[in-house]
Amino acid sequence: MRKFKPMLMGIAIVITLVILWNAFSQPGLDDFNSTFKEIHLSRNENNTGPVDRVYIVTTSDTLFSEMELYGKLMPYSKQGTTKVYFFHENNPFPKAGKRGRVNFDERFEEYCLARYFKNSYGAVSFSVFPFQP
Repeated sequence: MRKFKPMLMGIAIVITLVILWNAFSQPGLDDFNSTFKEIHLSRNENNTGPVDRVYIVTTSDTLFSEMELYGKLMPYSKQGTTKVYFFHENNPFPKAGKRGRVNFDERFEEYCLARYFKNSYGAVSFSVFPFQP
């Protein structure tokens, strides 16, 4: 039994180190090449029903893979939805968003680079230039 105790301790330490390394090496907002700035968040006030979130975000670049990863990092609640609209920082963009079917003024649709959407079932869609035919 005494021979196995140091070996079990060593295995426990290795497993703990692997778990800690995995937890602290996840990608975060500082790992992007582009600069993202959250302009507005619209969220329903109560927590009794589905939590619907609408984000308006500006970016310094048009790296769509990073926009999709940024969308995946946004909070999500089961039975709720999360929408993230991306605009280039040098183009016109809405200063505020709202929940519902139409999330911002139509005049900004042509400047929308991408839309990330996660529905109440957890299904994700990412659209590039979502308002252009």
